[in-house]
Amino acid sequence: MTNLITAAGLQRLQEEFDYLWRVERPKVVQGVADAAAEGDRSENAEYIYGKKRLREIDRKLKQLGSRLKVLKIAPTPPVNPRHACFGCVVSYEDNEGNQYRYQLGGPDEFDVKQGIISIDSPVGQALLHKQVDDEVVIRRPGGELTVYITNISVPGC
Repeated sequence: MTNLITAAGLQRLQEEFDYLWRVERPKVVQGVADAAAEGDRSENAEYIYGKKRLREIDRKLKQLGSRLKVLKIAPTPPVNPRHACFGCVVSYEDNEGNQYRYQLGGPDEFDVKQGIISIDSPVGQALLHKQVDDEVVIRRPGGELTVYITNISVPGC
């Protein structure tokens, strides 16, 4: 797994960690303590749910904490990139004329709805280091898809 991340992606992960640690976890701990004070814990749904939620939060904090230790902010791509690289926005079109536009990011920040895909994904791997007008074959579980790169840019430029 790639340990690269954009500065914005690292900030989002740190904010998520901080929120879970400083806001969510203390709130759940208080809820569990309040539920435990009510007596019989075996049939106390709030206590049981709270303990389960606390385990989920602790698991997520451990995962985020270990990733935050090893992640490195990737260098900013050039203003006019010639090749698709980490952080670039790549636009491409398939044979039916469907157009796609994704930013290449790290595995910790991918969000297809936000238009960010991981360079470790099949699509990211296929697009990485390609140029405008290149024909690219994307190998997917559903079969191969041939696309043509139409533009490579940097977010905000």
